[in-house]
Order: sequence, then C-alpha cells, then structure tokens
Amino acid sequence: QVQLVESGGGLVQAGGSLRLSCAASGRAFSSYTMGWFRQAPGKEREFVAAISGSDYYTYYADSVKGRFTISRDNAKNTMYLQMNSLKPEDTAVYYCAARIGNSRAYYVTTTSYSYWGQGTQVTVSS
Repeated sequence: QVQLVESGGGLVQAGGSLRLSCAASGRAFSSYTMGWFRQAPGKEREFVAAISGSDYYTYYADSVKGRFTISRDNAKNTMYLQMNSLKPEDTAVYYCAARIGNSRAYYVTTTSYSYWGQGTQVTVSS
C-alpha cells in the first residue's frame, strides 16, 4: 500500500508557474504508475498527466500538453508536476494518484487508480 501527500499549490497570476510535488510512503515506488488529476468546482475530476514506474513513459491531457511536465524521482519516492503558462481555467484542486503496475497503457480514468492524495489547491488569477 502507498500513501500520497501533495504540496506546492497556491495562488499565481495567469502566465505564471507552479511546481507540485507528491511524496509517497511505502516501498517499491518504482512499481507504481503515477498520475495527476484535477477537479474544478462543479466539475468532475479529470486526468492531467501520468508517468510509468521505471521507464518514465509520460502522457498528457490535450489541455495541458506543452505547458505541463510530469516527472518522478524514484530515489526520493516523489513525483512532480511542473506547470508553466498557467491559465485561469487551470484553477482546480490537484490530486496525485497511484496504481500498481508499470506498463505503458493509458491510465486516464479515476477508476484506474487505487491510491489518492488529499489534494492541493491551485488558483490562477486573470
């Protein structure tokens, strides 16, 4: 089992940048595919990006492609989301998620992930 804690959220102006972190407890972090999701008020939780466990294969939602970068440091049991060129529509609670397995399948639904953090608020002002 793994426990996840997000950090790094905050208030930023449009065009600015933020870096989110997701610290994982437990062993065998490299055995987990990790993902970022977000949920805006009144909307469903949506996929943002994901990264496989050991070969670091990444994929993104079209809405963030070219602006966000997902990465991980398996030695530190930590995943990151670098967010650049932020827009007001990026405002949401951002969640990190984990699922056991290390394939290159596209895990883009919430039901694909077994473990979730509590979320960190990102607010982008116009």
